[in-house]
Amino acid sequence: MVGAVVVSPDGVVVSQGYHERAGDRHAEIVAIEAAGSRARGATLYCTLEPCAHQGRTGPCAARIVDAGITRVVASVEDPNPLVNGRGFAYLRAQGVLVDVGLGAAESMALNRPFFTLIREERPFVILKAATSADGYMAESRTSRTFLTSAATNRHAQLTRAMVDAVAVGSGTVLADDPLLTARGVFRERPLTRVVFDRRLRTPPAARLLSTLEAGPVIIITTAGAPAAARRALEARGAEILTTDGTVRGALTLLARRAIGCLLLEGGAALHAAAWDEGVVDFVRLYVSPATLGGGDDRVPLLPNQPFWAATLADRRVETLGPDVLIEGYVHGPR
Repeated sequence: MVGAVVVSPDGVVVSQGYHERAGDRHAEIVAIEAAGSRARGATLYCTLEPCAHQGRTGPCAARIVDAGITRVVASVEDPNPLVNGRGFAYLRAQGVLVDVGLGAAESMALNRPFFTLIREERPFVILKAATSADGYMAESRTSRTFLTSAATNRHAQLTRAMVDAVAVGSGTVLADDPLLTARGVFRERPLTRVVFDRRLRTPPAARLLSTLEAGPVIIITTAGAPAAARRALEARGAEILTTDGTVRGALTLLARRAIGCLLLEGGAALHAAAWDEGVVDFVRLYVSPATLGGGDDRVPLLPNQPFWAATLADRRVETLGPDVLIEGYVHGPR
């Protein structure tokens, strides 16, 4: 997500633009074209380094020079190896004054999935969970527990509309048989559904395999998974990926498929594994006023893990009907 503003020498904002979607004009080009002749001698403010290479669109740095802009103020350098300082170097070589760093923290927060994908070669991971007021996700591991309100459920669907992929463990598929689609909200691109399933327990008749028109289904397993189960799932349209059994290994494979933001919906074992490996970047926790009592089969959120909502960075709390949303970053800016 990139924005740009063109400001005249006497301090008047003459145009602005933003990058609407992949493959469309970059923010700088939108702003320059809107400014027209008023771009000459102006300053361009942008939230990310202008590119200097030919991708799906032409290089922005050359267009900036051609427009007669004399100064560029950019928030951060683009870590993409195709850019990574080359845009700034081109502009300076053409006599354009370049300042970097204004609004850097805000711009990096805006694009944390992008920076995570490029720098760590894995998707930005959002851990999403719903718990009772006494901290439990379900009454047992084998039954489905309904905790949250209609307002919370709609918010959760909006989240699905904004990410590249949603992931669950095989236990969730067996217990809930979810569709994992974005329902009741607009989504422009197909939604990738991911199942972490070391033993390939996912039934070929699982409902998510009947919705391939909504997006691909990727099942992540290990080398020891049964070959017959693999063939049956592939026959139903699933893509099977084999990893070393770690969450991080699976995330590396998903990153190679341009998945930059992954919503990790559970269950508890998958949440705990991702947390233990240090790959959770953001927590979105829906807390219901209901309690689940004292049954021995209750499923806690991150059992025996060092997690406290109060330690989340940039923590935000919102009321959703009778429920409360608590969300924030696990790590500070990095």
